[in-house]
Amino acid sequence: MRTVRTASLEERQFTEYVAGRLPQLRRTALLLCGDHHRADDIVQIAITRLYPRWRRARDAQDTDAYVRAIVVRSFLNEQRRRWATVWLVGSSTELPSVPSLTSADADVDTREVLRAALDRVPPKQRAVLVLRFLHDLPVGEVAELVGCSEASVKSLTVRGLAALRRVLGSRASETMGTE
Repeated sequence: MRTVRTASLEERQFTEYVAGRLPQLRRTALLLCGDHHRADDIVQIAITRLYPRWRRARDAQDTDAYVRAIVVRSFLNEQRRRWATVWLVGSSTELPSVPSLTSADADVDTREVLRAALDRVPPKQRAVLVLRFLHDLPVGEVAELVGCSEASVKSLTVRGLAALRRVLGSRASETMGTE
């Protein structure tokens, strides 16, 4: 006789949580790494790490922050692996051109320019910039997520913005809207 196992309440809660938050998790991972396939891998790694810790995550004061920390740390861990730096195909060294302001697709084009520039910022600085400015998190929460002090977050923010400006060069003021 075959025994059919039914999902426990915890497993159902885990599945419901992941299904409901998957778009946000993928967006965060995509903003961090800039590649849809790598973002999916990062989210998969994060979900795999979350499963055995689900009870602790569920009981945390802010489950979303707990899971976001797992995604950020999964990204940073992946960056440390040697294979993450290997490119199987060539990539352009040029950033996409800055769109004209009359273009109907200016927002999309500007986003692509910024995305390409963000890809050239070191991983930890990129993580801090994404969490601070795209997720609008306070310095203290970013420090917890990245695993460093608040002073380090501030320093990483300054260095990350400087790196973005260097990468964008003269296009920085036009792209970022500052003259």
